[in-house]
Amino acid sequence: MEPILEVRNLSKEYKSKKIISDINMKVFKGDIYGFIGPNGAGKTTTIKTVLGLLKASKGEIYIEGKRILNDNNPPDIGAMIEYPSFYPYLSGYKNLLLYANVLDLGKKRVEEVLELVKLSNDKNKKVSEYSMGMKQRLAVARAFLNQPKIAVLDEPTNGLDPEGVRDMRDLIKYLAKEDGTTFIYCSHILNEVQNLCNRVAIINKGKILVEDSVNNLLGKNNHSSLEEYFMKKVGL
Repeated sequence: MEPILEVRNLSKEYKSKKIISDINMKVFKGDIYGFIGPNGAGKTTTIKTVLGLLKASKGEIYIEGKRILNDNNPPDIGAMIEYPSFYPYLSGYKNLLLYANVLDLGKKRVEEVLELVKLSNDKNKKVSEYSMGMKQRLAVARAFLNQPKIAVLDEPTNGLDPEGVRDMRDLIKYLAKEDGTTFIYCSHILNEVQNLCNRVAIINKGKILVEDSVNNLLGKNNHSSLEEYFMKKVGL
């Protein structure tokens, strides 16, 4: 099966220091692909390079077999990375409407994504009045404005209460199954990754250590949990 996203020999250097080195990844349509590693392992650099926010020193990126060349936010990818930032003096609705206008989308799509993340009742509140969890959900809504084929979510459950975590997990599963959305899911909560993702890649010191299905990683190595396998693999 042809991958929807393929990364080949991707490297990024900064002041002659390699931040990531020869990264190879294959993500297939409908995957919920866990991308995990210790702090400073190169996750964010890899993701930003795939998104065109950083220029690769070497390597190639393909979406549905088509090579993309340092596109800033490729149109088929939606992303929520690092701490979500918005205009605090505007409402959640107006923040999304600004982004929708840039993408030449209408108010209807803004309403749809707000409903998806259960923020319709709070859409007219200023973002400055939002909790951290509400800002996380608003950031996910922004990532889905253009109905992306691939969604990159970096720590999407930060600041969410247990009910919010469950809602986020259910939303990701629903979109993967019903809409065929492909997810790259970055999280430090390895139990959540194990329960949600079908495939994972582990990165450490700028290199991919392993890429496989969760079932294979645990079955072949006789580990009871992804956390146990991860700790052993990265030497923690």
